[in-house]
Parts: sequence; C-alpha cells; structure tokens
Amino acid sequence: MEAMLVLLGSVVLAIPVAVVYLLVASSGLRRRITELETQVARLMAGTAPAAQAAPAARPDPKAAASTPAKVPEPEKTDAAPESEVAAARVIAARRARTEAIVATEAAEPRPPSPVSKLATWLIANWFYAVSALSLALAGLFLVQYGVENGLLPPTARVLAALVFGGALIAGGEVIRRRFGDSPDTTTAYLPSVFSGAGLVTLFGGVAAARLLYELIGVEVAFVGLASVGLLGVVLGWLHGPLLAAVGVIGAFTAPMLVGSTAPVTPWLFVYFGVVTAVGLTIDTVRRWAWVSALSVALGFGMGWLLVQASGLDMTLGFQLYVTVVVALAILIPARGLTPDHDGPLLTGWLINVAGPRPWFPTLLAAAAVAVTSAGLGWTSVMGPEAFWCAVCALGLMAAVLTVWSVKAQALQDVCVLPIAALIAMIALEGTEQGAIYATFAATYAETTEARFPLTVTLLWGLGLGLSLLAAARSTRPGFHVLWAIAAALIAPTIAVAIEVTWQPASVLGAYPWALHAITMGAIMVSLAVRFGRRDGPDKTRASLFVLSALASIAFALVLIFSLAALTVALAVTVAVAATLDRRFDLPLMQLFVTVGVAAVGVRLVGTPGLVWAVEAPVWEIVLAYGGALSAFCVGLWMLRDKLRVTAQLMLDTGAWATGGMLASLLLFRALEAALGQDGMFTHWGLGLFAVIWLGLMMAQLIRAERLGGLLVWVRRALAVVFGVIGFCALGVALTIASPLVFDWLGDVAGPPIVNTLAVAYLLPALVLGLGALRLRTHWLRIGFGVAAVALLIYWAFTALRHVWQGARDMPLDSGFTQPELYSYTVAILVTGAALFYQSLARRSPLLRRAGLVVIGLAVAKVFLIDISGLEGLTRVLSLVVLGLSLAALAWLNRWAQSRYESA
Repeated sequence: MEAMLVLLGSVVLAIPVAVVYLLVASSGLRRRITELETQVARLMAGTAPAAQAAPAARPDPKAAASTPAKVPEPEKTDAAPESEVAAARVIAARRARTEAIVATEAAEPRPPSPVSKLATWLIANWFYAVSALSLALAGLFLVQYGVENGLLPPTARVLAALVFGGALIAGGEVIRRRFGDSPDTTTAYLPSVFSGAGLVTLFGGVAAARLLYELIGVEVAFVGLASVGLLGVVLGWLHGPLLAAVGVIGAFTAPMLVGSTAPVTPWLFVYFGVVTAVGLTIDTVRRWAWVSALSVALGFGMGWLLVQASGLDMTLGFQLYVTVVVALAILIPARGLTPDHDGPLLTGWLINVAGPRPWFPTLLAAAAVAVTSAGLGWTSVMGPEAFWCAVCALGLMAAVLTVWSVKAQALQDVCVLPIAALIAMIALEGTEQGAIYATFAATYAETTEARFPLTVTLLWGLGLGLSLLAAARSTRPGFHVLWAIAAALIAPTIAVAIEVTWQPASVLGAYPWALHAITMGAIMVSLAVRFGRRDGPDKTRASLFVLSALASIAFALVLIFSLAALTVALAVTVAVAATLDRRFDLPLMQLFVTVGVAAVGVRLVGTPGLVWAVEAPVWEIVLAYGGALSAFCVGLWMLRDKLRVTAQLMLDTGAWATGGMLASLLLFRALEAALGQDGMFTHWGLGLFAVIWLGLMMAQLIRAERLGGLLVWVRRALAVVFGVIGFCALGVALTIASPLVFDWLGDVAGPPIVNTLAVAYLLPALVLGLGALRLRTHWLRIGFGVAAVALLIYWAFTALRHVWQGARDMPLDSGFTQPELYSYTVAILVTGAALFYQSLARRSPLLRRAGLVVIGLAVAKVFLIDISGLEGLTRVLSLVVLGLSLAALAWLNRWAQSRYESA
C-alpha cells in the first residue's frame, strides 16, 4: 500500500513538468531554433542578405503598412502621357507596400507549438523536476519514518519536518541571492527546486500535526496553513513558475503522502480550500493563468476523492467546499469582493469559435461554476439534507451571479449553469423518487389531517424568486432581452418540471396546485405592465412576460378543467394572444399563437383526440371542436391586417383542419344515429376518417411550404404520417369496404347522388382537390390533382351504378343493365364536353387535350363494350349519339383551335 502511495505521489508531482513550460524562460537551444526559423522565413520571403545580418532590426508591420516603400520612378518618354506615369507610380507603390507587409509577416517567426515547448524544456531540465520530487518526498517520508519506527515522539517528528522544510527554503533563498535563478545562470531553477520542496514539507508537517497527531487545534492549524500559503505566494513571486507548480501540487498531495491511518476528517476540505486560495493568489499576483487552472482543478479533484473515500459522511462538507471554491475562483482573480470580468461572453465564442475568445478569468469562472453545479446535482441524491443543501447552494449561486453580472458583464451567460442544474436536480429527485419526494408523496398516506406539505411550494417559490431577480437584472446594463427571457422562463420551467416528475396535484389537489400557477401568472402580468410602461414603443420585454402569463394560465387550466373545457380554454388563450397583439402591438405573441395552435391540435387529434370524439356526447364534441374553430377564426380576424405570417398561416390551416374534423365527426355521429349501426368499418365511416387525416396532412404540407425553418422536417414527417393513415383508410374504403366489392359491411344509404357514397368518396376527392390548389410544389399539385380526379371518377361510377342497381345489387358480380352501360357513355361524353367548354372559357390548351382524352375513352367504350353489350335500338341509339357528339365536338375543336391561333 505504501509503495502504491509513493508511486501515485510521484505521478502527481510530475504534473508541474507538463505545466511549467507555458511560462518558463527560453533556454539556449530554443533561442537557436528561433533564429534558424527566422532566417528560413526571410529566405523564403526573398529578403536581402543584408536584412539577415541584422535580425534585431525587425520592421514594424504597421509602419510598413502606413509608409509606402520608395520605388524608382519610371522614366518619362514622349509617348507616355502624364496620367499614365501617375498611374504607374500608384500601382508600383501599392505593389511595394504589399510586398513589404508580406515580407514583414514572413520575417516574424511562428511561436513554437506547446508540444515542442514541452519537449524542449523536458530535454534540458527534466532533472529539476525529479530533484524537487525527491526532496519533497524526503521531507514527507521523514514524518512517516518516525511514525513507523517510533523513534521520535509526535512533536519531535513534526518539528523535524518543519525544520527540514525551512532548511530547504533557506538553502534555495541563499542560492537565489548569491548566484541567481535566471535561465542563463548555472544555478537556473535550483532555488525553485529547493524552496518548492520546502513548501511541500511545511504543508505536510502542519497537516500531520493536525490530522495525524492532533497536536494543534483547528485555529492554529488554519493559521499555520495560511502562513505557509502566504510564504508560498511570496516565494512564487520571487522564484518563478516552477516553484509555484511544485508548491501547489505538493501541498495538494501532502495529506495523501503523509500516510495517515486516521479516518478522513472534514478539516481536509479547509486544508484544500487554503491551498486552492494560495494557487489563485499566486496567479492574481504574477498573472500565471495555468497556476489558477491547476489549483482549481486539483481542488475539485481532491474534494471528489474525499467524498469517494468517505461516502455520505462528507457530502455536506463537499457541497459547502465546492461552493466556497467557486467563489474563490471568481473573486481572487478579480482582486476584490465583487468580480469585474469583462470581454466576450463564453456562449458567443462557442457559437463562433473564430470570433474573439473570452478572457482567462471568464473561462476559469465558467468552468468552476459548471463543475460546482454538476457536483451539487450529483450529491443531491444522497439524502434529504444533501438535497436541501444543494438546492440552497444552487439558488444562492444563481442569485449571486445574477447580481455580480451587473459589473462583471462577461459572466451573464454563466448564470444559466446553476439554474439548469437546479431544474435537473428537481426533476431527478421526482424521477428517482428520492427521500424528499417519498416524504412528500406519503404526506396524507396515514391521515388526512396531516399538515400541508410545503416542499413543492418552497421549490416553486425559489423559481419565482429567481425569475423576479432576473427581471430586476433586465433593468440594468447588459443583455436586457435575454434577461427578460430568463425571467419569463425560470419559474414556469421549474413548475413544469415539478408537474411532470412530482405530480403534486395527486397530493395537494388540483385546485391548490393550480393556485400556484395562477399566482405565477398574476406576477408575470404585473411584470408585463411594468415593462410595458418602462419600454415605451418597444414591447419586446412586455411581450415575453405576457407569453409567460398566458402559459401559466393555460397550465392552471390544464389542472382543473375537463377534457372538452380544457381544449376550449387553450384555444381561447390563443385568441386572447392575438387580441393582445392587435391591441398593444406585441410581435412575440405570434410565438404563443403558433405553439397554442399546435397544442390545441394535439388535443383535438391525439389526447383525448378522435378516439374520445367517437364516443363522447355530441354537445362536448361541438364544444371542443366548435370552440377551437371559433377561437381560431377570431384570432385570424384579429390579425387580418398585421404582418404576422406564421401566426396567420397556423390559424388559417388550423381553422380549416378543425372545421373539417368537426363536420366529419358530426356527420359520422349523425349517420350512426340514423342508420343504427357502428360506422367504424363502413365505407362512409372510413371515408370520413380519410377526410380528417388527409385534411391534417394538407395543413402540415402547406405549413412546411410557407413557413420552412427548423421545424420543416417535423412538419413533413407529420404530413407523411397523417397521409399514410388517411390513404390507408381511403384504400380500405375503395376495396374491402367498397359496395362494389362486398355488401357485408353495410349497404349504401340515402337517395341517388346524395347518399353515403358521396360521403365516402366525393368528400375525400374534394379535400385532395382543394389541397392541390393551395399547394405550391408542382409535383404535389399534380399528384394530388390526379388522385382527386381518379377518386371523383370512382364516385361518379358508383353513383350511376346506385341509380340503376340500387343498394342491394351494387357489387360488380351482379352484372350491368343496358341502360346502365348507355348512361356511362353519356356521362363520359358530357364530361368531355364540359372540359371543352372550360378550355374555351379559360383559354387552356391543357383542358382541351384532357377533353380529347375523355372523348377517346367514350369512343373506346362504345366500340369495345357497348356494341357487344347493347342490343336492338339501344345499340343504334348509342352509335348515333356518339357520331353526332363527335361531329359537334370536332367542329368545336377546330373553332377553338382557330381562336387560339388568332389570339
């Protein structure tokens, strides 16, 4: 075990070798490599050898760009006018300036890569790291040796370690003062090696005195550690980065290398916190960024190791520890009690990596906040106390960062991290049914007289407080709209997370939980009024809070209303949003209208949806679907003269789809009541379902065409799903359930033409035809138009057959009568004549060609079917009518063609 500890300590102490290269001075080998790179770059740029002889006189790029190089003037000749000579001068000057800039940039050597820096420093200075490691281990093992052999009493062991550490520091300081510590001296890095090893030994001695032997109290141990840390800051200022690396890493690993057999104590968090503060202080004094990164990383890592080693006993200490560490990581680099981080935001850089990069203090703060948020969320599941401690820590962190971001503008987006962790932690507690959730759910399990549980109310109140704080932050300098968005989203998002994972209505009751949502909506309304007065013509922030208020009201309605009433209530909020937009000019209401129409559509189609409508009372169907249709129409009328393309299209298509569903459902229920049968699998029932789903498909296709955006593929996928359902229902109605095939699913009901055949086939044909007219994609228009025409022909055929055969002889295996065959011919000829007439009225050659195709079908039918199927005068009459019709249509075709040619 001790060998493993030594090996682990050796690996950890080797880290400064990988870090110190960032700021160490260059060795002689590096200078020679740099000179060679400079000479190669100048040779490649074509500079003169004279420039190579004086590398110190490096030209300034700005001076080269601002002062054009002198070039020989072209000789004037009699053939060259003065304007051409001036133009030549300008061109030559620009060319010379460009070449000077290129040569200057080429002359500047590229900085070596981090890998080459590390390799160079390791080759030249690896023995310094090993030396520091050996001396530090010697001081620590001095204490361990005394423990193992019992040669010295505990006090003497600690004093020996302290004396040894002090001797190492004194020796390093003597070498630095007498011989120097610069890279070009023979004693380079030796003072840092000795002083760093001495610091590690001092940290180990103080830690052993408190943690191992309990020779000193907490106060004395803290003062000792702080004194050693202050000494490390001073020595780091004097000696350089190698000492800082040795001191920081050695201090973190000292408790592990001392070899204590005592149980892990929470005071180790204090120790690691002091060491972290020391490393951050060295950075804030000398601006060695890697020291802060190393200190914070090791601080979090050691804290995590303590929790892993001790389990639940150290959870609360770890939560407090990481909260303090994140405060240190933000405040110490700022050198004050409030941060002043400035520069680009982290999110802006993540979106555009090529843009300006945030400053190091901002990156350090963001990383510390992220790790702390994750650590608090990770430990929140370890018991009730851990959960509430994490909630308080995350809430406090979010609030403090919000206040600090007024001056520290670069930390504005960092506030999102603790809020996101808080929401995830609340959802995780409910999903995993942790101790807090279990206590809440069992409140009234034994008696209904139990006290009202405040768990959910406290979490909801925390979210509301953070929303109010973000709203107040929106009035200060910074990203006003983004803070308003945060204020409008934090409280509702936490409420939704509680509703989805905790289901508090099952414990509190629907009305008490809905009261929380109504209260939240009222507060959002007050914020909307305040910002509406404050912002004047700009209603962006007021719109955001109105959206949040409407969402809160809709959330409350979901909790207390029945199925039909809830659908109507949501639709009414859509109409209210459109009315508010018209009254106060709130463009963001378009977002609520869009989401509201989609939500109402989900309720009308999915939950409770069509399955509920088939069995529900008719008055509830009229209330749900009719109320939604009325609300959509009101919203569309309110936005009639405003530029709200998305909202208007959503309301328009939603109204058409809802109207089609309402008409289809009412007709379905009326036919069921009139015929006294279940219409689910009849030809007319399947046709009505096809009307509903094909109408929904058309609505999604129109939205995808007109709106586009990120949801275009979602809308197309929904259109495909709806279309597959609709065409499947229509396919069954055309085949298995068709009266032409079987009569076991119900006969045709109703008089000729106006009967269930029209419901089954004519209505879907009209839906496809209207959809083809509204679509813009050419191949969709052609496809749906052809499908509509084919379905219309099918309906005409079944309607004529019903006229001659009646309901019972509709199947094709019953045969055809002669008048029936003749009526088909007449119908085809009438259709062709109608197409010819439309071609004249619309001056459309396409319709004229379609008419010729239809007439050709009539001719084919007469010669192929009627001649063999008809008898006597009926056959003669069919041929006579065909001949006269063809003659008239031929004349009409020539006349129409001459009209087109003359036009």
